[in-house]
Amino acid sequence: MRVFSGKEVCDILILHGFEQVRQKGSHVIMQKRTPNSTVTVPIPLHKELKVGTLRSIIRQTGVDKKEFD
Repeated sequence: MRVFSGKEVCDILILHGFEQVRQKGSHVIMQKRTPNSTVTVPIPLHKELKVGTLRSIIRQTGVDKKEFD
């Protein structure tokens, strides 16, 4: 898995229907609303996200892992 910045991850999530709802410090809160639920994910705006952080974001959002290869 390649290295992504927080900004790059936000851009990918926007393509999948997420929107930025707020920012506090170095973290952006992205959110996607569906008829049955709302998915909210914090994204740290670091130059390089750690692999574990990126995997957690992928798991929480349900976006295909192939988007991040």
